[in-house]
Amino acid sequence: MTNPLLTARLANLRTRMSETGTDLVALGPSSHMLWLADLSPHGDERPVMLLVSQAFAGFLMPALNVDSARQHTELPFFPWTDADGPDRALAELLAATGIPANPSVVLDETMRADFALLLLDALPGATRRFTGDTVGWLRARKDDGEYARLKQSALLNDQAMEAGFAALREGITELEVATAIREFYRDNGATTEFCSVCFGPNGAFPHHHTGGTRLKRGDAVLIDTGGRIDGYPSDMTRVGWFGSEPEGFAEIHAILDRAVEAAIAAARPGALAREVDQAARDVITAAGYGPNFLHRTGHGLGLDIHEPPYITATSDTVLDEGMVFSIEPGIYLAGRFGLRLEEIVIIRGGRAEVLSAMPRSAVVVA
Repeated sequence: MTNPLLTARLANLRTRMSETGTDLVALGPSSHMLWLADLSPHGDERPVMLLVSQAFAGFLMPALNVDSARQHTELPFFPWTDADGPDRALAELLAATGIPANPSVVLDETMRADFALLLLDALPGATRRFTGDTVGWLRARKDDGEYARLKQSALLNDQAMEAGFAALREGITELEVATAIREFYRDNGATTEFCSVCFGPNGAFPHHHTGGTRLKRGDAVLIDTGGRIDGYPSDMTRVGWFGSEPEGFAEIHAILDRAVEAAIAAARPGALAREVDQAARDVITAAGYGPNFLHRTGHGLGLDIHEPPYITATSDTVLDEGMVFSIEPGIYLAGRFGLRLEEIVIIRGGRAEVLSAMPRSAVVVA
């Protein structure tokens, strides 16, 4: 039975192809393919592609995967065997697309290089670019169903975060707290996307690898975690302290909270992504900690935990209704602690709506 959502997405893609002068979109096994066709075939060295033109859409598919894939899509397959190789099947698929000589081709930027070169070798006169103004453009604007799933995931993540802080006790390791969070996801029908638990000075490493550090009284605690439920992930960072408040914690926390609020206020339809970054950065710089904000303000969130739009100091992406991204300023003080506050927001109804319901206040475990 035809899936109305996927039919609409394919039609929207063809509209964008027309608007951008694109003759062919080529997707490998990826979140792009999953979004457009609800199919995520096994990806190995055997070439798999979904090719879309204005007149046709079909798959290049290893024959041994075709029967399983047929359960998920009505689009036609051009199968090939290990004995024959993919060249003839690819030529037949390209002929079926009806694309002109020297076509404008959009390549899935996550596709294996050998898949992409196989296609380009078959189209020697093609011009090429990545998916930013076609599939990526569409994916950046979440529909109501995606909003509902992302909201569900965010609210469950609130509870996972609370479970992590509830596990704190003197002498517990970062890994043991991460285990408590992972078990919460599992027990509530979700899978762990990632989990970073940082005690004391480890919080000053923005991408700390959770390890065997044991919790001491007076430690700051940073937890950055995300799960996945019903296909969509979550991502959130909260901070607190154990036993007694570290010197300077309250000041840094207050600065970051103001930075988050400034970025949320700046995030609206028509604003540039760099203006949101600047809003957060200005607060931190004015407080004297500009050099201690070590990374961009945010990244998009959807099927992938990191996807467009990216909220950086150089991004001219124009924000639009339906865009979902993180706002996560941080201040990192080497040898002491690092704090980061992270919200996921969606541009909805002309403003940035926060998906989480958990306050950003410090979590205190005495």
